[in-house]
Amino acid sequence: MHTGILYIVATPIGNLEDITFRAVWTLKEVDLIFCEDTRVTKRLLDKYNITAETRSFYKSSGSGARKPQANFEYILSELGSGKDVAFVTDAGTPGISDPGNTLAEKVLAEGFAVMPIPGVSALTTLVSVSGIDLTQFVFLGFPPHKKGRETYFKKLLSYDIPVIYYESPHRLIKNLELLSVIASEAKQSRNIILGRELTKMFEEVIRGSAEDILRYFEENKGKVKGEFVIIVY
Repeated sequence: MHTGILYIVATPIGNLEDITFRAVWTLKEVDLIFCEDTRVTKRLLDKYNITAETRSFYKSSGSGARKPQANFEYILSELGSGKDVAFVTDAGTPGISDPGNTLAEKVLAEGFAVMPIPGVSALTTLVSVSGIDLTQFVFLGFPPHKKGRETYFKKLLSYDIPVIYYESPHRLIKNLELLSVIASEAKQSRNIILGRELTKMFEEVIRGSAEDILRYFEENKGKVKGEFVIIVY
């Protein structure tokens, strides 16, 4: 009996035309699409006339954050019945700072195939226009919300190769201030490349020291929106 395949599908990080032909074909062919937010994914599916059933992979926690639902068993049962399933996040390549890798781990452990449908990633998008040597780099995901923030940025500054991390608008200023203080105390001079609204209408890549970036956002408070990709080197 044929068993289903889990497709990990990369989707655009902003501009909906950045999706690959293969991703569109895959999303049209699968039986079920699990999404980070079905409302966000619907905009993409509508644009490309994709009519597969969608279900949310996440649920809201009390704090407003979203966590994976306890529906792994349902996905496994669908795969076991021969259905092909796709997993997408709101933007970019699943498995990078989201539970896509947890889903893949569980599916692989049960003996099902997991197939990547590659495409856009905010990480590689900024790397491609960085203009610095990124033969080697470290990716640290999102900084902790509260506990462990100072340890996180001390670790970041301990590397002698570029470090890349993601940041949210709610903590951008506070964490840049902390990074600046820790770097100053360690007598380190680091530069930053920050990408915001990548591939979107108001895309910007801002370069300078932590102090330069802080000054920029103090003068342009309305631009502290969306998620950011930051390279420290």
